[in-house]
Amino acid sequence: MAIEFTKYHGLGNDFILIDNRTSSEPCLTPADAVKLCDRHFGIGADGAIFALPGGAGTDYTMRIFNSDGSEPEMCGNGIRCLARFLADLEADAGGGEVASSRSYRIHTGAGVITPQIRPDGQVTVDMGEPRLLAAEIPTTLAAPDEKVVNQPLEVADQSWSVTCVSMGNPHCITFVDDVAAISLEAIGPLFEHHSVFPKRTNTEFIQVVRSDYLKMRVWERGAGVTLACGTGACAALVAGVLTGRCDRAATVELPGGCLQIEWSATDNRLYMTGPTERVFTGTL
Repeated sequence: MAIEFTKYHGLGNDFILIDNRTSSEPCLTPADAVKLCDRHFGIGADGAIFALPGGAGTDYTMRIFNSDGSEPEMCGNGIRCLARFLADLEADAGGGEVASSRSYRIHTGAGVITPQIRPDGQVTVDMGEPRLLAAEIPTTLAAPDEKVVNQPLEVADQSWSVTCVSMGNPHCITFVDDVAAISLEAIGPLFEHHSVFPKRTNTEFIQVVRSDYLKMRVWERGAGVTLACGTGACAALVAGVLTGRCDRAATVELPGGCLQIEWSATDNRLYMTGPTERVFTGTL
């Protein structure tokens, strides 16, 4: 059976999007996703995202397989791409233009996430509240009911000061003087697979330029080096606030471009705003 797909990217964090709304299970296996995400022998992507039927008051369900076949709870750049994909599907079905303003309630492994397409084409996502207790990350760096803020962690014969945040998926954040000097390919896997992270972890290296401007490079769990990570940018801002390094609203510059992140003091929720772009369509 032929399967149509569309490739999108959010700041270079790229995904294969598949309309899976007629079934509650992905039409491809994790092994299929590994092959399709291969940049030499497949389509090339950081992950494959499936738009499945919603339920319990949601419009749709999101499932994602990383390029290594693992399944994360959620993906910030991915859900922005999914929102644009859904709007494009609805426009195609209606024979009209993409709605200039549209929001969706999406069921994910991290809970219900609400992306909203703005009139300027950007997508703002209500990413929910950060989870800060060690048991919620999860990590053994502190007691289960304690926060992990500026904790020492030994990696590659070096002591790193780390802060841990969950955005529905685990993040380990460390602040450095120069993100360009970090060898992600060498150090990233050592953080991801460290024994203190029972479900592995995403790792963000952050350089504070100003209190309202951060530079970030990321090693993503299950995907490796990527050009952007939405949940990671949110986690980085939270870590910056918790350690007194940044404001509650800031620009986060990633290799693929910039995201606007706000941690609301009113409702304690994170709001992420950034672009998406359709690259091409095809048939498997």
